[in-house]
Amino acid sequence: MFSTYSPDLTLIAISTTFQLTNCRLRPWREGDEDTLSYYASNRLIWNNVRDFFPYPYTPRDAHSWVRSNKSYQQPNNFAVEIDGKAVGNIGFTVKDDIYRYNAEIGYWLGEPFWGRGIMSEAVPVLTQYIFENFQVNRVFACVLEGNRGSMRVLESAGFYPEAVLRQAAVKNNQYLDEHIFAMTKADYLTRRNG
Repeated sequence: MFSTYSPDLTLIAISTTFQLTNCRLRPWREGDEDTLSYYASNRLIWNNVRDFFPYPYTPRDAHSWVRSNKSYQQPNNFAVEIDGKAVGNIGFTVKDDIYRYNAEIGYWLGEPFWGRGIMSEAVPVLTQYIFENFQVNRVFACVLEGNRGSMRVLESAGFYPEAVLRQAAVKNNQYLDEHIFAMTKADYLTRRNG
């Protein structure tokens, strides 16, 4: 069963596959490895994500990612599917210790699909999925300086710019500012009911 982003939240709880206007969000599965390694092995993507994301992104990396993400009952990483192909990822991690009610989201999309509003549609759906299915009070994202597209996606989804951590990250041997965007459950409920 597929669900669409809708104020009817019962649709989201039924399935972990979301049919959107521009794409489908679904769990990772065997057979995704070829397109995953093809689209993920892009320096422009790697420049805007954390270093644990490999570059170049090999078929072995893709196999490992799919194997580790295909078996969850309630997935926390979704393949972004366009025309039957996995061309990106959107996911989250629930934090621990004193941050245990926080979830950090992250996403990337194959370069040929940039500028089409795909993540602008996917981020609100993932945010809704998190707030409605997990014990989370705050969802946040960290964006490296210069990634204006990702900042616009988060702002259009209702995330607030909370902080700029000056020279907090290192990428390509350069210190970069990290921009923090967040939405609390109260923000989410006001937006949903407003």
